[in-house]
Order: sequence, then structure tokens, then C-alpha cells
Amino acid sequence: MQSKSDRKKKGKVYLVGAGPGDLGLVTLRAKECIERAEVIVYDHLANPEMLGWARDDAEIIYAGKKAGEHVLSQEEINELLVEKAHAGKEVVRLKGGDPFIFGRGAEEAKAIVDAGIAFEIVPGITSAIAGPAYAGIPVTHRAENSHVTFFTGHEDPSKTKSAIDYAALAKLGGTQVMLMGVERIEAIAREMMANGVRGDLPVALVRWATTGRQETLTGTLEDIAQRAVEAGFEAPAVAVFGDVVALRKDLNWYERRPLSGKRIVVTRTRKQAGTLTAQLRALGADVFELPTIRIEPPTDLREFAELVQDAHGYDWIVFTSPNGVDAFFEIFYKLYDDAREIGAAKIAAIGPATAQRVRDFHLHVDLQPDEFVAEAVVREFAKQGVENLRILLARAEKARDVLSKELSKLGAIVDEAFAYRTVPETRDVTGARRRLLEEGADLITFTSSSTVENFLALGLLWPKGMKIASIGPITSKTANDHGLKIDIEARRHDIEGLVEAIRKFFVSENVE
Repeated sequence: MQSKSDRKKKGKVYLVGAGPGDLGLVTLRAKECIERAEVIVYDHLANPEMLGWARDDAEIIYAGKKAGEHVLSQEEINELLVEKAHAGKEVVRLKGGDPFIFGRGAEEAKAIVDAGIAFEIVPGITSAIAGPAYAGIPVTHRAENSHVTFFTGHEDPSKTKSAIDYAALAKLGGTQVMLMGVERIEAIAREMMANGVRGDLPVALVRWATTGRQETLTGTLEDIAQRAVEAGFEAPAVAVFGDVVALRKDLNWYERRPLSGKRIVVTRTRKQAGTLTAQLRALGADVFELPTIRIEPPTDLREFAELVQDAHGYDWIVFTSPNGVDAFFEIFYKLYDDAREIGAAKIAAIGPATAQRVRDFHLHVDLQPDEFVAEAVVREFAKQGVENLRILLARAEKARDVLSKELSKLGAIVDEAFAYRTVPETRDVTGARRRLLEEGADLITFTSSSTVENFLALGLLWPKGMKIASIGPITSKTANDHGLKIDIEARRHDIEGLVEAIRKFFVSENVE
């Protein structure tokens, strides 16, 4: 008979490559592991936004591993992984780049094996390849070279002498990519020249490669160290040595996008931020998500459910946001298994995103005004007349009550179904608040009145020079009422309109 201890859940450790920084370069397997993990131990160079994929109950541990600053020593990290796995946990060890390329992943794997624990390696895209590619530098080129060499400029401090054979590197030629050594670039360049590498060899340093913070500095072997000092160029950076660096002048694609170098704060809920973030990043912005609100069920869920249950008895159902649509149909399909149970009710929606969410449930939108505000819905209803018609409004608690008041004045019988409520977001798992305080930002985006109010409620010091972009007049009015000046307001009051307004603002600013 199997003993109780034998039946105990066995833990497992996943050594996961977090990639070079761009979330789009994270593998599907890595995302899957993060979503399932009970414990996540992550490094300084792992993009913290990946932690947003974790379960709400996951234990998240920062291991540091920043040059010169280790929150946990390597031995402590090894012991931690073993301890958590022995406790039956599914553990993800999240490492920047690839765990087996200068990442000490082999040491961690050996400790796990010695402890008799199951493990899996999830490779990641290394910055040795991604960094040059995002800087417009191909590490191989048919006309330039046929091989590439990787080496690290940060060796084991216990070694009495360097393991790097500079004479062999000089003889080998080709493209050479160095990780973790930008702070020693002067000594490394001197050693390379002392071993016969020509002083005018093109060199590039790529800092924070593949992220919105990416910067590239070019020079030659004999002057790159001085250039780095003058530019204040610091780690983390990848160094590329070789004639292929000259190709950057034609192939530099990433740093030429319209919002490159602009740091933008997104304040939407964690669940909703993705679309805005993705569109801004596609234009080159360094975006960090600082959600100020999150969506919760309404205070009286039973009352909302009863109104949804009786939806077939209404002439119109009006949705004011995608959140309202989601909340409505989540309850609807718990009560009914057939969309026809909604009866003959027609549907009105404010804004294209809300309308599209309705269509996602395979229902037709009968009324969608061109202007994405409540007043526009009222005007449309006034044209066709709504006297004695029954209208159900699915909306947020404590939102503006313009619709209910104005439709009632037109003679409609209006019921308000409070579908959800917005509450302040108190968690900051990605460290976005610290980034804002330490690094500042060029722009902050507000997509609703509640994002404005809850951001101000955080009491954060307003970064010098940070401008404000608003999705529309209602949000702008809330900001103005709190003494804020709006620099950008979307003419089309949705995410696409906001992104376009931001793009035009910065493009015109650069032209000036």
C-alpha cells in the first residue's frame, strides 16, 4: 500500500529563459510555465511585466543578480529552488536571456539534480543575437564573415587570470559578441589591440536591447571606451565587434520608429492595458503599465443577475463599455444556454470597442453613435422616440448618470444594471511605481475618469515634464477638475484614437 509520504505531491523546477526584454520575444512555453507556477524566482534582467501572467496566489521572489548587487547569493538561490521543490511546489526560475548562455543555469540545474528533483530547461532568446538584430546589426553576413563568437566580459572573480584567449580571438576574426562586460570595455579593447586586432575595427554597444529603453553607441576599438565614458553608457549592454557593425547605418529599424525614446505610462486595468501597451510599443515607446484601477463584481451581484435574467423583457439594452458587456454575458450564459433567450431586445453600444465586444458574442448592434459619449446615445434615441420603451443600462457603479436621467426625461422606463465596479489597484508586482519615481516619464495616459482619480490617490510625486494624454472630453474634464493640464486629447475617443493622437503629437514635436 502506498504511504502518505509517497502520495505527497512532487515538486519540479523549470529553468526558464525570459528572453532579452521584449515581451514579444518570450516563448509560448515560458508563458505557459509562468501561468502555472506556484513559486517564481526571477532575476534583475527578466522583464517584470512577465509576472503579470502569474497566478494571483503565486509566491514571487526577487533574486536580484544585478552586477555588484545580489539580493541572494547563487548558493542561496540554489537552496531556495531545492527547498520550494521539496515542499511539492511547481517552481519557475526566471532568468534573463537563455539560462545556459552565461546565465549560471548549469550550476542551478546541477544543484537540482543532486537534490533528486525533476527539472526542465526552457530555452530563451539570448541578447547576444537579439541585441544586435534590434540595433540593425546582422551578426553574420555572406560578404563580411562566416562565423560568430560569443564570450563574456564578466568572469568568475575567483579566477587568478582571464580564461579569454585574446590571441585566439584576434586570430579567429569574424563577428565577436560580448555579454556582461561593458564596464570593462576599456581593458578588453586594450587587450584585443595588444593581440593584433586593428584599432579601427567597428564596435557597437547596445544597451537595454529589445526594450523601449534601447540605446546604441558605435565607434571603433580604439575609441569606444572613451565614447562610452562621455555618453555615460552603462550596463546592461551587449558589445559587438566586427565589420558587420557598419551595416547598422542602413539596417537600423528599431530605433527609428516614431515614438522611440519616449517613456509612456499606461494606467488602465492590468487586464485591459495590453491593447494600448502593444500599440504604443509597436511605435517604439518604452511603455510601463501602472494600473490604478481593477475591475470587481458589483456590490449587489444578485440584483444585477436578476436584471440580466429579465433582459428579454426590455426593448433596448445599452452597453457603455466592454467591461459591462463582459459582466453581462458572464451572468447571462450562467442563466441561459441559448443567445435567443435575450428575446427581442435591441442593443445600443457606446464606442467601437464596446460594439465589437457585443459582436464577439455573435449579437447585432442596432445603435452605435458616431461620437463615443453618453450624450450621443441620448441624441440618437431622441430622434426615434423612446416614450414608454423599457431600457436596461448595463454600466459601472458610480459612473455618470447622464443616460438614465436624460432617457427618463424623454419618457423611457429606465433600469440601471450595475455590472461592475472599479476599485483602486494597490498591487505593484512589476515595480512600475518605483520606475516612475526613479526614471520619470514623458507622458501618462488616462482612459477614464477613474484612472485619473485613482492615480492621484496614489500620492506619487509628479515627474518633472511629464505630459498628459486623455482619451476624451469626459476624462479631460475630470483631470482639469483636479488641476491637471491636458496636453493631448484623442479626437476619436477610443484606444486607436488615443494612440494616433500621441503619435501625431510627438512627430510634430520632433519636426519642430
